[in-house]
Amino acid sequence: MSARLIVQDLWVRYPTPARVIEAVRGVSFTLGREKLGIVGESGSGKSTVGRAILRLVPPPGVVSAERLTFDGIPLLAADQATLRAVRGRRITMVMQDPKFSLNPVMTVGRQIREAYRAHRRSSRAAARRRALEVLAAVKIRDPERVYDCYPHEVSGGMGQRVMIAMMLVADPDVLIADEPTSALDVTVQMQVLAILDDLVTERGLGLIFISHDLNLVASFCDRVLIMYAGRVVETCRASELHRARHPYTRGLLAALPQVEREPGPLPVLTRDPAWLEGPPVADA
Repeated sequence: MSARLIVQDLWVRYPTPARVIEAVRGVSFTLGREKLGIVGESGSGKSTVGRAILRLVPPPGVVSAERLTFDGIPLLAADQATLRAVRGRRITMVMQDPKFSLNPVMTVGRQIREAYRAHRRSSRAAARRRALEVLAAVKIRDPERVYDCYPHEVSGGMGQRVMIAMMLVADPDVLIADEPTSALDVTVQMQVLAILDDLVTERGLGLIFISHDLNLVASFCDRVLIMYAGRVVETCRASELHRARHPYTRGLLAALPQVEREPGPLPVLTRDPAWLEGPPVADA
């Protein structure tokens, strides 16, 4: 499987008057036509990695990398015209909460149509047809009705599907999903995951799935990167996550509630300062 996205030694730094905060430290991975999970606790740098790939880290953040390329395009050195041709069209990102990502004063259909026309030359009628197609593709039962709704008129699960539809309307090659199911109930969560799985299988997308849910990632993704304090501490196949060797990953797994386990205090993760600088554990 050839790699379309190559990330090598990625750093994101925020200079402050007191010191430089390193939010992402030397992250490296490749992505082909697969589902890659990035997991870790809040503040580990998962979402920042996704934003850095698309150069969406706001000032004063500084992004640097030895190599950050998509289909041979150096993303950090790309001019704005090249970046616009990639961002939103070939690589898209589903943000965590549709309530804050969708424009509250524009209808759902208009927002999807606008995203399509920003990247493809088309008439309004053709853009409308395409918007209805992607709404149907994400399993929205009545695309015509939802097309004319405002964001506050749809549920959280439907809003998340609308966000996915908007990111798919230009037919991208890579989709970055930043905790797309964190605010959803279990039933809707499974429906959204099934949609993403179908898109990877049928369209050949590369998917970066950012989450803090180890069980979810283990059951859904192909490979997993485990992040701690801005760096990758372990890489493994998702199906073998239960065999993880790094103490941090083992601690996260041990802290998961188990139905078959006797009730009692959950294990507490004992952090080792060596995790901040030690070499990452690679796939066995």
